[in-house]
This record gives sequence, structure tokens and C-alpha cells, in this order.
Amino acid sequence: MKQGLSLRVSQHLALTPQLQQSIRLLQLSTLELSQEIEQMLDENPFLDKDFEEAPREEFGLDKADAPARDEEVEPVRDVPSLEGGMSEISVDNTASDTEPSVDGVAESWDGDGSVEFSADDSEWGGDAPASNHNNTADSDTADATELARMQESLASHLHRQALALRLSPTDQAALRYLIENLNDDGYLEDTLRSLAEGLGGDDEEEIEELEHRFQVALSLLQSLEPVGVGARDLAECLILQLKALTPQGEAALQVRDTAILMCKQPMEMLAKRDFKRLAVVVGDSEANVKVAIALIARLEPKPGRRFADVERHVVVPDVLVTRVGKSAIAPKFKVALNPDVMPRLRVHDIYANALKGGKGEAHAGLQQRLQEARWFIKNIQQRFDTILRVSNAIAERQKNFFIHGELAMRPMVLREIAEELGLHESTISRVTTNKYMSTPYGTFELKYFFGSGLETDSGNNASSTAVRALIKQFVASENPKKPLSDNQLSEMLKEQGIECARRTVAKYREALRIAPTTLRKTL
Repeated sequence: MKQGLSLRVSQHLALTPQLQQSIRLLQLSTLELSQEIEQMLDENPFLDKDFEEAPREEFGLDKADAPARDEEVEPVRDVPSLEGGMSEISVDNTASDTEPSVDGVAESWDGDGSVEFSADDSEWGGDAPASNHNNTADSDTADATELARMQESLASHLHRQALALRLSPTDQAALRYLIENLNDDGYLEDTLRSLAEGLGGDDEEEIEELEHRFQVALSLLQSLEPVGVGARDLAECLILQLKALTPQGEAALQVRDTAILMCKQPMEMLAKRDFKRLAVVVGDSEANVKVAIALIARLEPKPGRRFADVERHVVVPDVLVTRVGKSAIAPKFKVALNPDVMPRLRVHDIYANALKGGKGEAHAGLQQRLQEARWFIKNIQQRFDTILRVSNAIAERQKNFFIHGELAMRPMVLREIAEELGLHESTISRVTTNKYMSTPYGTFELKYFFGSGLETDSGNNASSTAVRALIKQFVASENPKKPLSDNQLSEMLKEQGIECARRTVAKYREALRIAPTTLRKTL
């Protein structure tokens, strides 16, 4: 084998730890970011919360790489800080010229962060009011998150009722066990046999004894409020609620009994509202079947709904869009970051000062931790700057939405914003995932403002979001006795100059959670 030397020039992408952190922070939701900050505050002694009001300072990447200098770490004001109040930017203003460092490398990162969003981020806001833990019910400033904490859970509600029952310790324990195994809707998904096997192991006698105890406890559970709790399926839930009714008169009693018989049939028959077939199956008149269906429609299919954890559904917007001025001809809107989700961080000045004049390996390690704290603050600043730039570009392109609502939404794809800001599409995708914007028409995820287009007779495109809004408007104004079919909705869209096939209408209708024609028809 002949040996030799060769020179080859190639390019490759190097993701430094700082760059990886910047990309990761960009795709985090508000709740995930607050958790990340808490973890970093615990791990890095140089990172500290800044509770003072101070103007935001620029902190460049070149300075982040530089070692700590004596004149730099002495005063608190000379270290980087992330303030609660970011500057508000009007839609008519041009975007910032600062380019996030994630641009150009994001194409190798394809994943989008998608986790359940639930947050109480007021502790990160600079101007957020302090939480009132003493008497929230009497406070006019109680927010949705505080009210959610006050709400009683389904399990607590049932346990409180169980205390009023005079049960033996064994039956009390069996009832408590069943309550803890209910899902959020109030259903008992596991069979009594499987629950008994989970506790009894291989002892068949023990399993049978437990199953008997659970059967008694289930009867007690289904007697508690809300009615229908502890059901194993939808049919049983509806039957429990029907049996709890006290109809007045022979006719009302007959209707209730007919409804119970109907619930014992396959749910598909009830969903299709096949009156004639149901009348034959239950042995009653078609008129009584229609009244029974109306009675069933008033029942609660999810008994635990009102005990749902509201805190999980509280959305804290990252961006606020407000109208400025009173001009009706050319209204302007202001885009600003929500100060309630803006953390205030700074480098701990006391610990940073302790590094002055230090030498040795220990000093080098502490110096590295100081640089990590600086980079973390810089990356968070960069994250919010990118969110603000993207939000500003969205507000500029979707200005008609903020004036007229979703019917005025225009088609827009990620590529348009990416080309305008000089970023990669994957960067825009990360920014718009699990980030929310508060508008005059409600709070929406940033991805809501992106959508494909449908051709119109004029040669332009109509946004799919606007088409869905139009379908919702048609359905809201339809005759309840003669609801519009998908074909009719498609024809009505054509009259508006929008080419939309029946299948597309059906897809949009299902996305809007609008029931089909047969289920929307008023009895």
C-alpha cells in the first residue's frame, strides 16, 4: 500500500453549544422557558433575577466570548440584563436589522416543539401584579390561573361526598380506589376485574373478593353527584342520568323509558337519528322517539367536564397587538411583547466581582460558568427579538384581519415571512409553534395566521381560514329545520367566487367541529 498526503477543502456545519441552546430556547413555549430559567438559576451561581427597573442594554456576541474584565464586572449596570418591558413596535415600522444567530443553521433542525401549553408565568413578568393568596375570591384582580387553583377537582368533590357515607373501612377504601381511577370525564375506563387483578396478584380468591367489593363501591360511586359519574361507557352514563330524572305524568314517564331503551341500543343508531328504525326496535311511536332523542340531547355526556383543570387551558399570550389612534380610514396597530412573560435576568455582580485577579483551574471553571450565564441571557434576548420580528411581519401582512376579522384573512405561508426577514422556514416554524398573539378578536397561536389559498373567480386566492369562517357563518344562519348540506355549502361558496369542492367543505366543517346535516337538524 502506497502512503501519501492529500489536501481536501470542505464545508461543514458546526453547532456550538451556544448555538444549540439558542435554537432550543427559540422553540420552547412560555411554560417550558420558565422551567428552563428556573433550572438554570439553580445550576449557575452567576445567574440571578433582576428585580430593578433598568433600561435594556445591548450585549453583543463578541462581548459574550470575551473574558471578564475588572471594570466590566464591578457595577451591576454593566452586566447584561433582560428586562420585563420590551420596546413596542408599530406595524408600520420596519423590522429590526439584527439577525438571529440561528439563521443559516436551522435547516438541519427539523423538529418543532409541541407540548401541552399551560402556564402561570406571572412570576416572570416585570409588571405583573403580585398573587393574592389570602382572599382571592374577594379580589377584583384575580386572574384565570388563580381561579383555576381555587376550583375543586372531581376527585376531591367525590371524596368529600364519600366522607358523608357511613361505610366500613374496607368499603371506604374500595370507593376511594375507584374514585382515584376515574378519568377527567368521570368515566371508569378499567374493568373491575382488571382493578382487582392489579391488587390481588395471583390469588384467585382474593381477586374475586376484591371484585365483589369494587362492585358494591361502584354502586355507591354512581349514586354520587354529578349524576353519571363512574359509568363505564357513554350508554351507561346516559342511562344513569335518565334514571335519576323524576318525570311528571304518564307521558313523560313513557318518554323517559323509551330514552333508556334507546340508550341500550348501539350508539350508531342514536347518532344517525334513524327515527323509524329506533321506533321499531324500542316498540314505541316515532313521535315519542323524537321527543326521547331531544331529552337525551340535553344530558351531559361528560359528567366531569365542569371539574376540568381550567389551569391547563389558560393561554398567556407572548405578543400583544393593540389598535392605536382613532382613525377609521387607516387604522394602525402596535405590536409588543407581553411584559408578563418577559423574565428579568442579570449576571450576579457579587460573584462576578469575586473572579477578579483569580488564577488556576478553579478560576477557569468559574469563568466558563460566567460565560454560560452571559450566553443564556443573550439567547433569551435573541429569542424574544425573533418572536417580535416575526409577529411584526405577520401583523403587517394580515393587517386586514385586525380590522375586519377572520373573513379578511389572506393566504400566507412560512416561506413569505422567512424571505422577508432573511430567516430559514424552520426558524419561522419554531417561532410560531406554541407562541400566542393577543388580538382585538381573541388570542391565537401564531401558526393560525398561516394558511393555504383557494382560487377565486377574480384570479386571486382566498385564505383557507377565511373560507372556514365563511362556512361557519353560513351554518350559523341556516334554517335549523333544513340544515345546509356540504354540496349546498360548496355551491354557496361558488356564488361568492370561491372554488371549493364538497370534500374540502366536509374537511373544513369537521375541523370546525360542525356536525353533519342529520345531527344539526332540529326535531
